[in-house]
Amino acid sequence: MSRRRQLYEGKAKIIYEGPEPGTVIQYFKDDATAFNAEKRGTINGKGVINNRISEHIFTRLSHIGIPTHFIRRLNMREQLVRQVEIIPLEVVVRNVAAGSIAKRLGIEEGEMLPHTLIEYYLKADDLGDPLVSEEHIACFNWASHEEMMDISSMAIRINDFLSGLFAAVDIRLVDFKLEFGRLYDGDFSRVILADEFSPDNCRLWDMTTNEKLDKDRFRRDLGGEEEAYQEVARRLGVLQKDEDNSPGEVLDMDAHRSRLRQTPNKPKK
Repeated sequence: MSRRRQLYEGKAKIIYEGPEPGTVIQYFKDDATAFNAEKRGTINGKGVINNRISEHIFTRLSHIGIPTHFIRRLNMREQLVRQVEIIPLEVVVRNVAAGSIAKRLGIEEGEMLPHTLIEYYLKADDLGDPLVSEEHIACFNWASHEEMMDISSMAIRINDFLSGLFAAVDIRLVDFKLEFGRLYDGDFSRVILADEFSPDNCRLWDMTTNEKLDKDRFRRDLGGEEEAYQEVARRLGVLQKDEDNSPGEVLDMDAHRSRLRQTPNKPKK
């Protein structure tokens, strides 16, 4: 049986060659990492849930005019997306003090920020993804001025929309990370939202109890990671009842059937 060509493997996903030019397949893993991969573990069924949540969020964002790389979900763990050139920046949007900003600035975790804050981090694991300014970005040409205008504008729109979407299911959107990519059409390129949106790259707190429903449960050894991810999916309405107990168990045959469908009859040119 022919195997798809792996293009890249990250901490939470594997990227495979897509069935058509200009596409790739994202495979969501159960691997969990924290503190720049110093802490490693597994959250059973995480890849299945993150695939569903990311599909839901990207679809809803496209409805309000945010251009994304998402095309469609292929199976329990995989989705077809447009191939883009990733801009080497992590865009972090903060509504509430938590995580690194609370530690860096001595702010009490949970304190509402005076206004939404956007931070930029260079995507460089070997350097610990350092915080950078817009002046750094312009100086080293990581993104153009026009691209940064698009990125900041989309980040604010995404935050406004998702804050309301999560509030409707009694979840506070504390902060989240976005990645953007360049989609080329000849010599012209435009910036679109890429990567994923899931409890792996955002902080979600229950609005009544402040219970953490995201990867901080893994980072801080709180336990209950599987249940927290499932709870987010249930509240968003993307987890079916027959998948509640063990979504990972449903994967193998589903992914196997998908691989059979995607196996080309002729070698690619």
